[in-house]
Amino acid sequence: MRAVMFEEFGQLPRVVEAPAPTCPPDGVVVRVASTGLCRSDWHGWRGHDAGISLPHVPGHELAGTIAEVGEQVTSWTVGDRVTTPFVIACGVCASCRRGDHQVCDDQRQPGFTGWGSFADLVAIERAEVNLVRIPSAMSFDVAASLGCRFATAYRAVVLVGRVTDQEWVVVHGCGGVGLAAVMVAASRGARVVAVDVSRASLELAASVGATTLLDPREVDVPSVVRELTDGGADVSIDAIGHEAVVTQSLTSLRTRGRHVQIGLVAGAGAPLADLIGTVIGSELQVLGSHGMAAHDYPPMMDEIAARRLRPDLLIREAIGLDDVPHRLAGLDELGSGAGGATVIRL
Repeated sequence: MRAVMFEEFGQLPRVVEAPAPTCPPDGVVVRVASTGLCRSDWHGWRGHDAGISLPHVPGHELAGTIAEVGEQVTSWTVGDRVTTPFVIACGVCASCRRGDHQVCDDQRQPGFTGWGSFADLVAIERAEVNLVRIPSAMSFDVAASLGCRFATAYRAVVLVGRVTDQEWVVVHGCGGVGLAAVMVAASRGARVVAVDVSRASLELAASVGATTLLDPREVDVPSVVRELTDGGADVSIDAIGHEAVVTQSLTSLRTRGRHVQIGLVAGAGAPLADLIGTVIGSELQVLGSHGMAAHDYPPMMDEIAARRLRPDLLIREAIGLDDVPHRLAGLDELGSGAGGATVIRL
């Protein structure tokens, strides 16, 4: 099969001929039709994830058709259109028994713990627990965009942040996951403030529901938010992952406000004493959000089918496998580019 592979962290990946995956007894092999290019893939390529072994094939947002079925799988057949969360849960550990598959104690992650979907074929373990059927009316591009960024944003806004009508929500970073968070929060009737350094990203955020647009290079975001909201936002979401943005997010909140951390923070090391003092003094709720379990997909899928949510509007471009090495290496650590999702069509 063709695959994007890197042999050293930070070294430019190459498109190579690689061995096809072996089908797990409890899993399937998926022929990839579309897969997302995500900043988490950039983190893995840069060496920020200790679970990656070299050489490595990245990619964790995927959609396609089942090419092979393991002997223990009874619910799925060759040809089924499927996607999956990026956390492949075991279904039997303590966290899974509580229904929290997204933080499974024995989780697998394609593109991190094993080879991923920047390839013609990808093996997915634990198929009975983790596969999600793609409706016939949904494109593979849209389905691929759900597995990380959109589903992550949906759970962060709806289930973790508990956003309700007329609440003030600030989304820091309007890349793929941030724009999805803007859209989902607006669909709940929230008043959404979008923060980004890219004018194109802010304009796209406005088109999907943001009512206020802020460039942190031009204004002091926490001060503007506190004035706009008469004391601070109800919910503030870091969709980038940087120490300065965490601080900006926390200091944008009202007392007892809710901070939701989505973005991975690499290289943080500055003293956090003052920030923790703010958390305590304002009784802030600091909440992590890590993907979404397959069993939580149905309400999101229903909202997409009803066109209450439009993830298709967030797909900016489609590229080919040969474009991936330079595009992966070119993902900026802090910026969110022109906003929206990039999908890779195979």
